[in-house]
Amino acid sequence: MSPPDGTTESTHPLEASAPAPTALIVAATAHSLPVAVNGIARARSMAEPLLAAAELDTGENILDHADAVAAILADIGGSEAMQAACYLVYAWEHLNKPQELIAKAFGTHFADLAQETSKLIQLQRQTRLKASQARLEREKAETLPGAPSPSKAPVSELAANQTENVRKMLLAFSRDLRVVMLRLASRLQTLRYFAASKQTPPDGLAWDALHVFAPLANRLGIWQIKWEMEDLAFRFLEPDTYKQIARWLDEKRSGREIYMAELRDSLEQSIQAMGVRAQVQGRPKHIYSIAKKMRGKGLDFEQVFDIRALRVIVDSVDACYAVLAWVNDRFHPVAEEFDDYIANPKPNGYQSLHTVVRDDEGRAIEIQIRTEAMHEHAEHGVAAHWAYKEAGAKGYAGVSASSEYDAKIAVLRQLLAWERDLSGETQALFDDRIYVLTPDAAIVELPKGATPVDFAYTVHTSLGHRCRGAKVDGAMVTLSTPLQNGQTVEIVAAKEGGPSRDWLNTELGYLVSPRARAKVRAWFNGLAIEATIARGREAIEKLLQREGKTSLSLDDLAMQMGFSSSNQLFEVVGKDELSLRAIESQLSPPEPTPAEEDELPFVRKTRQSDKFKGSHVLVVGVDSMLTQLAKCCKPAPPDAIGGFVTKGKGVSIHRHDCADFRYISRTHPDRVIAVQWRGAKATDSAYYPVDVALEARDRQGLLRDISDVFAREKINVIGVQTQSVKGVALMTFTVEVSDASRLNRVLSTMTEVEGVSRARRR
Repeated sequence: MSPPDGTTESTHPLEASAPAPTALIVAATAHSLPVAVNGIARARSMAEPLLAAAELDTGENILDHADAVAAILADIGGSEAMQAACYLVYAWEHLNKPQELIAKAFGTHFADLAQETSKLIQLQRQTRLKASQARLEREKAETLPGAPSPSKAPVSELAANQTENVRKMLLAFSRDLRVVMLRLASRLQTLRYFAASKQTPPDGLAWDALHVFAPLANRLGIWQIKWEMEDLAFRFLEPDTYKQIARWLDEKRSGREIYMAELRDSLEQSIQAMGVRAQVQGRPKHIYSIAKKMRGKGLDFEQVFDIRALRVIVDSVDACYAVLAWVNDRFHPVAEEFDDYIANPKPNGYQSLHTVVRDDEGRAIEIQIRTEAMHEHAEHGVAAHWAYKEAGAKGYAGVSASSEYDAKIAVLRQLLAWERDLSGETQALFDDRIYVLTPDAAIVELPKGATPVDFAYTVHTSLGHRCRGAKVDGAMVTLSTPLQNGQTVEIVAAKEGGPSRDWLNTELGYLVSPRARAKVRAWFNGLAIEATIARGREAIEKLLQREGKTSLSLDDLAMQMGFSSSNQLFEVVGKDELSLRAIESQLSPPEPTPAEEDELPFVRKTRQSDKFKGSHVLVVGVDSMLTQLAKCCKPAPPDAIGGFVTKGKGVSIHRHDCADFRYISRTHPDRVIAVQWRGAKATDSAYYPVDVALEARDRQGLLRDISDVFAREKINVIGVQTQSVKGVALMTFTVEVSDASRLNRVLSTMTEVEGVSRARRR
């Protein structure tokens, strides 16, 4: 691997062939075998005549770029098949019918690999170009008069997730993990090219390398690519800081590596001489890592002890402490920099001994000591190395890799480590997600099968509500069209408005995302609450007009009634959970108390009223007391009931769930009394008035059909109130029943009447 000072290693020489037309290319690769013999040379000879004079959009010669990528892959242990594939990838765009040609010459495995990588290259190029265009347009718009300042501009719901979505997209588009390997090696070579030619890379290229490609290499355990890519990207993004830290280092990277190699060999031999089998690994820090640690922990350069670091891996816990004792005896330990994560593991399960020592020349060296099992857990388990190194704003505390995406990354790391034939094995890991682009090239993650409506709600809730049409890759599509990976989606939105109820119909296929579906439901629920509040407000305002109390503040009235805001009062009144009689009694003077008497009237005489007038209610602990059934809730056996002692009118009987009863119980708890029905069940000769509320689509014959239900059930109707609002009929029936439990069956039957959407007891 090349150092970050811009120098590049020479690529390994490959045998070249003279330029040839397509027929000669086919002939050169005609001898295809299941195991590609001389695959690298054959792939290069196929690509050379096509790529020798071609350039990438960065200005680098494509053949030189492919040679360098193959060399990087060789350095990290990539197979010959992977090295050969990099030539086929870049030849893809220059071939006529590339899928057929490469499949014939090298087999379908190579053809699929080249196709997937080429597709990803095109998508990344498209994303970078669109992002650049969007940035230029945004900068231009900000210079116009009246434009909002950048700090006040609305922020998309996607902004915080863009970096991680780019990483996910990189994997989701890669059926073969080697596609990711090829892209990582290619981006590293591009950075090397700009460093060697002393040019500045295009906008976004270095940023993507630092925030997308390097962390992905880290997650996949490809450390060599990770550290060099970070240093090169950091050099372009923050050249002054890079140079400052470089000056602080008292030796060049090559000198540091030589020192660490000598120290590693010496330490390993000395430990093994003690009879302890050990493996010592050197971990020289790179410039970006030093800068990140200084910023993350607020350290000065002199406080960064692990510029030089070693890791010792032994067989047992006892050996860990034996090595620690030897290290402390051989070097000069820094006492305050010792951490025993074996005796006190981190919350995520990480275990290791960490110590900092100084050599005879005063150079600080960080040493980690752990067993093989601890190392395996730290590298591949829940406490994976990246989990706490990429904590970002969360700092350096233990961060567990517990998400579903992290689990997929762990699987990919294992596949890479095992050097399996990965063709098709990673595809299923990301089959449940797709990644599409906004017109500004932001990446949106969606569930598989998602539609433009799902997309709109993911970008912004308001955009989802106003969505009226969609363009996919520039062409208008229906809102129920399933989206595909890599498509660019543009929403056609109204200036104002809301969603359609059809979107909640699963059979129509407008919504797949549960989150988007919840947002649509919330919008309609909000409409219903607004209508309820408006209905309650209107009723209260009419009441205040009748009572001559129009000067009374509605907020003050709400507070008097025990509500924190007037809207809460309007809502319970609009839902019929609080009657206007309770408000009347609040408005009336306390003495005399006509409001309380009116609030708790006698039941209107019906055909059986003289037979049950108070005779079926027993006041607990009192032999005989005048009782009456409250009109606000109309209790009937076997309802749970409670009594309220009125002034001069005996005990008023309420249902326990009556809103008025709850209110007067709070305001006058001393006047609440226990009551019960005299028998387990009322006699057949006693009837009680009960209110039934229905909501239905208004139509001709509706009242007749509902009356027929009552007639079939032998329910006597003694009162009816109806009104129609925007085609919706709101009806209240007062019926007589001997047993309130009979209403459950009646109400169930009522909902079967055409147009009836709701039937309930008031």
